[in-house]
Amino acid sequence: MRVHICAVGRMRAGPERELLDDYLKRFERTGRALGLGPVTLHEVEDKRGGGQQAEAALLERTIPKGATTCAMDERGRVMASPDFAALLGRWRDQGCGDLVFVIGGADGIAKDLRERTDFKLSFGPMVWPHMLARVMLGEQLYRAASILAGAPYHRGG
Repeated sequence: MRVHICAVGRMRAGPERELLDDYLKRFERTGRALGLGPVTLHEVEDKRGGGQQAEAALLERTIPKGATTCAMDERGRVMASPDFAALLGRWRDQGCGDLVFVIGGADGIAKDLRERTDFKLSFGPMVWPHMLARVMLGEQLYRAASILAGAPYHRGG
């Protein structure tokens, strides 16, 4: 199952980019034997300042036809990591060829695009910078692949 992260804004070199690259490499390494990956990052920029609707149009162009789509949205479902791993496994097992995670810009995802997605996922009610949300998603993808591979899951305690 190919994974796509379709996001508004271009991530520059720096600590966030290094973390994202590291987690996505780990995900691909761990997920390969499980039928997960590769990951492609699609970044779009609305240089004309058209707002959410313009960003949504740019994002939609990056989404492969027939893909299962997941909006990263504060109004979405909050899940524990093992539940997220199980969801990824179900999508894979149901024959999902392309899985897309959509991350909006500073103002989020346009309502019409958000409503057309198959699933909405939240990292909680707090608002996260969209660049940091990419890193958090990368980490959770890696953690999900590790869980599906049978690696120990540390929940703290």
